[in-house]
Amino acid sequence: MSSNINRDRSDNLMHDIDGATKGKILSQALPYIKRFNGKVVVVKLGGSALTNNSLSVSFADDVTWLNSVGIKVLVIHGGGPHIEKQLKKLGKKVSFFEGIRVTDPETLDIVEMVLAGNVNKEIVELINKSGGFAVGLTGQDGNILKAKKLEIKETRNAYSNVDLGLVGEIENINVQLLISLLNDNFIPVIAPIASGQSGETYNINADVVAGQLAQAIKAEKLILMTNTAGVLDNSGKLIPELDRASIDGLLKNKFISEGMIPKIKSALKASESGVKTVHIIDGRVEHSLLLEVLTDSGVGTMIRT
Repeated sequence: MSSNINRDRSDNLMHDIDGATKGKILSQALPYIKRFNGKVVVVKLGGSALTNNSLSVSFADDVTWLNSVGIKVLVIHGGGPHIEKQLKKLGKKVSFFEGIRVTDPETLDIVEMVLAGNVNKEIVELINKSGGFAVGLTGQDGNILKAKKLEIKETRNAYSNVDLGLVGEIENINVQLLISLLNDNFIPVIAPIASGQSGETYNINADVVAGQLAQAIKAEKLILMTNTAGVLDNSGKLIPELDRASIDGLLKNKFISEGMIPKIKSALKASESGVKTVHIIDGRVEHSLLLEVLTDSGVGTMIRT
């Protein structure tokens, strides 16, 4: 019975995709469906795909479609624009260091409310509405993530002590709950919030969480969705592939903007730690997730070791 439900759901979702995109996907999808069947794809959702209704629906449909053909999808989401909107209402100053939000206690309250309350539930609802079976979580649930305060002592320019407040780095990951959910055909949707050893709460960069979860769960793919075509060179052209030497050069010459820094570092670390393929893709393109997973060309930058 469940296989028939999945097949019906898959047919209905593909029917909603425009003709050109559907043709491209269907003509190339079968080898990839066979290759990735039963494998885990970790996706970090952020940027326009969170704030544009059409892109949000497209993403939910993509996740459900992949799940319906036997590809297990684990979603980690950010929520920067939503957080900044709330902080602005309160007159709170927004501050970042190398793409990471500086988080004082009042900001953390807003982060928790927005990520775990609003954004997480919206994504879960969209996936469930599309026919999937999503479960909303934070890193605190089932002790998925344990964290400690992130200490910044060395930057690309100098040694310095930078206090990011209640920003955490991951100390331990427990994927037992996630594996159980994925094996039961659920789609976990995780907000990047974790507890410390004494019960304190930390905000963790979603790209970092996605990368480390991909490593821990031995994912086949890690996909980071962003608001650009991928990683761009200093003239604004897409770089289709990057390795460590290329990335080090881009960082050294400051060709990568602050918001891209945690993405590219997480992508590289995941690639070097056993995740088979890692991509930074354009979340502004409808059905970009399906195009990346199920077609030959993809839609962004691949990170290679």
